[in-house]
Amino acid sequence: MANADNGGSRKGWLERISDAFTSEPQNQKQLLELLKNLQANQLIGTEELFMIEGVLQVSDMQVRDIMIPRGQMTVLEHANSFAEIIGIITESGHSRFPVIDDDKDDVVGILLAKDLLQRSVENLENFEFNDYIRPASFIPESKRLNVLLKEFRQNRSHLAMVVDEYGGVSGLVTIEDVLEQIVGKIDDEHDEDDEVDIQLHGSNHYSVRALTPLQDFNDYFKTEFTSDEVETIGGYLLGQIGHLPDRGESITLQNLTFKVLNADSRRVHLYQVIDDSKQNAQ
Repeated sequence: MANADNGGSRKGWLERISDAFTSEPQNQKQLLELLKNLQANQLIGTEELFMIEGVLQVSDMQVRDIMIPRGQMTVLEHANSFAEIIGIITESGHSRFPVIDDDKDDVVGILLAKDLLQRSVENLENFEFNDYIRPASFIPESKRLNVLLKEFRQNRSHLAMVVDEYGGVSGLVTIEDVLEQIVGKIDDEHDEDDEVDIQLHGSNHYSVRALTPLQDFNDYFKTEFTSDEVETIGGYLLGQIGHLPDRGESITLQNLTFKVLNADSRRVHLYQVIDDSKQNAQ
């Protein structure tokens, strides 16, 4: 006869966390230490810990930290023909595109690729671009990622244009960009196999892969980090920090602030780099 209590005795990981509290954490650092102890005792899994850390980090990050800068955006021009639009969509593999004004270079709306699927099999002689442009939402660079994620969900939107303090468009951000801070990199069939080692996000924010060759990093940032023992910026930073850093931990070297964006129990994968000299000059 089956034990009637079996189902009820199998506690979920959230319940096991609750049971493990002997005293209430007073700050986020204490909470993370508790969670790491739970993971070490196999009460929660590594992936669960990783995502919880990501959720906590998202509340501290701003849109400027992860946005795609304007110079790297794939856009459509208001004067593009239907054939030109289809060509850009096909080549990029994206599903949403900012549409810019022909003269002022302002963003006038968003085009969803799926809206053109029906039109592609119809007569194209009377194609009117304006019929397919949807309103764009604009958000400040300083908006918190957790607030943005809530707005994305409430508005059922996936993309927002980012504006700087002067009202100019400085980039864009998608719901996928935010979710990647929680669950890690989300690859699809259009992503390239070779990741970019260094990416600019705004005027002085960068994301840098830990495996970036140290010399490549020096060439890009005009730094003079040297080491006879390691070949990557991640290895160099590990030596400077003196231990395996946690996600969210930071260190400042030569006017550059390095913050761990993505890490697991064995190594760091991605750093955020802030050029403090540029920030101070603004």
